[in-house]
Amino acid sequence: MAVSSGVFSTFFVSQSASFVKSSPVSVKLVSTKLPLRVATITAAASKQATEAETKKREPRGIMKPRRVSPEMQEFLGGVAEIPRTQALKEIWAHIKQQNLQDPADKKVIICDEKLKKIFAGKDRVGFLEIAGLISPHFLK
Repeated sequence: MAVSSGVFSTFFVSQSASFVKSSPVSVKLVSTKLPLRVATITAAASKQATEAETKKREPRGIMKPRRVSPEMQEFLGGVAEIPRTQALKEIWAHIKQQNLQDPADKKVIICDEKLKKIFAGKDRVGFLEIAGLISPHFLK
């Protein structure tokens, strides 16, 4: 079935090949006709596709800015709304800047006074715990 709306132009390729075994030693190439449909997109259709790709969608999930608790606001320098991913980047930047990773085990963070406020007063935190400990600071 061919599309005749003007959006697609079709043509058929009728040259194809299949292998037929004629003897135990030789293999012959036999031509068969199998129509293959190939479509090309016109300029209008490609313009619509590029416009759809350039539209930015609104952030969702962990990328969506959320209000934060006063403790988190204090840590972040007064920012009232921030995406969870950006807050985590700020926390890691603070950890690296202050050299708060345990030298013996880099997966453990030694909390200073600023981090204790947002990590429920813990002295040492595993890096996998950080996401769970900052979760209560993001208000709905």
